Order: sequence, then C-alpha cells, then structure tokens
Amino acid sequence: MRTASKRVINGWAMYDWANSVYNLVITTTFFPIYFTKATSFYFKSDIVPFLGLRIKNTSLYSYAMAAAYLVIALLYPVLTSIADSRGNKKTFMQFFCYMGALGCSMLYLFDGSNPVLGVYCFILASMGYVGSLVFYNAYLPEIAAPEDQDRVSAKGYAYGYVGSVIMQLVGFLIVLLLKNNPFFSLRLNFLLVGLWWAGFAQMTFAVLPKASAASVRKKNVFKAGFAEVKKVYAQVKKMALLKRFLRGFFFYSIGVQTVMGAATIFGSTVLKLDDTKLIITIVLIQLVAIVGATWMSKLSARFGNIRVLMGVVFFWILICISAYLTAGQAENLEPFHAKIAELQQQKADLMAKKAQMSATAFDEADAGVEGELSRWEHDLAPHQEPIEYSFYLLALGVGLVMGGIQSLSRSTYSKLMPETKDTASYFSYYDLTEKIAIVIGMFTFGFIGQVTGSMKNSIICLIVFFIIGLFYLFSAQAKQRQEPAPAV
Repeated sequence: MRTASKRVINGWAMYDWANSVYNLVITTTFFPIYFTKATSFYFKSDIVPFLGLRIKNTSLYSYAMAAAYLVIALLYPVLTSIADSRGNKKTFMQFFCYMGALGCSMLYLFDGSNPVLGVYCFILASMGYVGSLVFYNAYLPEIAAPEDQDRVSAKGYAYGYVGSVIMQLVGFLIVLLLKNNPFFSLRLNFLLVGLWWAGFAQMTFAVLPKASAASVRKKNVFKAGFAEVKKVYAQVKKMALLKRFLRGFFFYSIGVQTVMGAATIFGSTVLKLDDTKLIITIVLIQLVAIVGATWMSKLSARFGNIRVLMGVVFFWILICISAYLTAGQAENLEPFHAKIAELQQQKADLMAKKAQMSATAFDEADAGVEGELSRWEHDLAPHQEPIEYSFYLLALGVGLVMGGIQSLSRSTYSKLMPETKDTASYFSYYDLTEKIAIVIGMFTFGFIGQVTGSMKNSIICLIVFFIIGLFYLFSAQAKQRQEPAPAV
C-alpha cells in the first residue's frame, strides 16, 4: 500500500495534539496535585470519605484511574468489533473524544468537598481518552505503509508533546495570574482542556477517511465482540514472535504507565517538592520527550525495534532503582516536613485569631512561630536540595524514553501483526493488553501504598514488572533470529 497524503497524515497526527493535553494536564500534572491538595484542605486529612469508605486520597486517585481503564478495557472488544464491521471508526472516535472532553470540563465543578463527583468526572475523561485512542491507533496501518509507520507514529507523538506543552504553559500562566486563588485557577484549566480537546479534534475528523467495512454482520454485539478477541488471541498464539513481544509489552507497560500516572503524586507527597517546581519539571519532561520519540525512531531504523526496546526497558529499570533510593532519602526527612507543617498550621491558626488579639500579643506570637519556622526550613534546605536534583535527573531520564517506548511499541505491533482489513480488532487486542496492564499497575501501586503507608514500597513491584518484560523481549529477539520474520 501507499502512504496517504501529507494532509491526511498531519490531520491524523493532530489528534495527538488535541487529546494529549488530557494526559499531561489532567493525569500527569495539575489534577493529581489538585485532587490531593483540595481533598486534604477540605477534610483536613489525606484520608477522605468515599462511598462509605475512608481511603487515602493518593490511593483513591490510583483506584479511580484503574477503574476507568478496567471499564474501557471490558468495552473495547464490543466497540471495536462494531466499528470494524460497519466501517465507522470515525464515529466511535468522535463519541469517545466528546465524552472525554465533557469529563474534563466537568472537573471544573469539583472543589474537594465532593470526591465522588471528582472521581466520576475523572473516570469519564479517562474512558474518553483511552476509548478514542483505539480507533485513532487503528488508522495507522490504513494511512501509512509499513516502512513509514515508525516515522508517522513518532510524528503523532511529537505533535502531542508540542500541543500539550503549549496548553501546559497556558495553564501555568493562568495559575501565576490567579495565584491568590490557586484552586479556582486549576479548575479553570480543567475546563480549558476540555475545550482544547474537542476543538482541535475537528481538524482530525475533517480529513480522516471513512474506513471500509470488512463485512456487515448481524450478530449479538457482545458475542461478536469477544469472539473477535478470541479469534485474534488464537492467531497471536500461532505467531511466536508476536506472542512473545505482546507478553513483554504487557509487563513493561505496567511499569511505564504506572510511572507516568503516579509520578506527580510521588514528587509531591513523597519527595515534598514545591508545586511550582514540579509543574515546571513536568513541562520540561514533555520537551525532552519530543526529542526522545524522534531519536528512538532513528535508532530503531538502525538497530531494530526489539533491540532498542530492550535497551529502553533496561533504562526504565535503572530509573526505578534510582527513584527507590531517592524515596528512601526523602523518608529520612519526614520529621522535618512534619514539624514545618505543624508550624505552618500554627501560623494559619494564629492569623485566624488575629482580630481577637492585641497587636503586641499577635506580633510576639507571630515572630516566635515565624522564627522557629525559618530555622526548621533552613536546617531542611541542605538535605532537601540533593533530593530535588535527583528528581530532576530522574525526570530527564523519563522524558528521554517516555514517548519513544510508546511510539516504538505501537509501530512494532503494527509491523508484526498480519495483513488484514480487521485492523480495529487487532488494535483492540493491543489496547486491551495495555489497559489491563494499567489496571494492574495503578491498583497495585495504590494498594501497596495504602497498606504499607509508603509509595517507596510500590516501586519495588514496578522493578519486578520491568524485569519480566525485559525477559520476554529477550525471548522475542531469540525467536526472531531462529525463523524468518518481519524486519523489526
């Protein structure tokens, strides 16, 4: 087949521009910080009520993401089977796009006092995001020849990172301009993300071709949908190289997606980083990721996809080990942070009583609290700085491989799958694998953090998942050498 026109390719890539703002602004930067800070502010604790239960807010965030991905994973087989058999990928892509944009916009109504609404809107936005991507991904083999798929896939990710960084900078400017009302400024960002997503997606919908239906069948949608998964699974089992790659992809995706989903909360709650520095760091990660995605595409052309993926997964293992050691250093500083938080609360309580006190009494009390607070912050600074610098180095490393591993995994699968018009079902299987990995990763991360009281222990599980993924990639490479296979 021939690669589609430049107009179609650019239009396809523009959807990454449109919806990647959700992934950066909602799941990666602003919403994790807002969710934990707003609920802690309202309930005066990091333990919040939710449907009759009392759950740590960081774990609740992880559970909400896991729930969203579980629901959409279960819906995938049915939706993609309908879309592929009737040739209406675009219709379903539009449906999920608008669902996600609506969920983002409705987060404007979440003020911390209503965690059920916040979780519901977050799940709705997440379902829209991941639901639309399966149809978006399924267009790749239809618009790009095999030799161009790495380049086109990387272009999509590059567009996504550029668009999300621009929206992030706009959001950061809003936060700075409305610094006296930080919660409102963040809620305003959620509204803008929804408008950005739905608005720029129109450029994609205007140029994407209507996919041709493989066949029109009148069957029970649920039976037909899961029959498609069973059919793809049966074919994958016969393809030794694809089977081993997907196993590796499943396990390293648990690690990659969990790191991306939990990094901001980790930096904020475990390493106690300043929110402004954290947001700036996340923006810089996106800029580095643009370079990383393009660079990895070139490496794969020279060394082969699977070999490059093995090197990248090994690099992720090193990142997780470094994060574990950094978290250990941060835990040793917990007494400092606890005392500083206590003094800051005393200062806030003192300000609340100012009208009831004489000027002299207030000044004396305020000077005492402020002096002690300054001493504790001064003593903490030389210990906190190395942790900050370690986080910046970790962020740089994550940025280099974050976009590249996703782009390269997607194009590797596209090359290894058999030639077929039933692309949506195959990519449904691919996304099903990834989304179940996210469910397991986020649930495990949140559960271990809640049970042990420390996110540091959750990192150990991520290291194990990456090691298993690396093992299967080695197995795939060995199988590739034994028998003729597509050049990956």
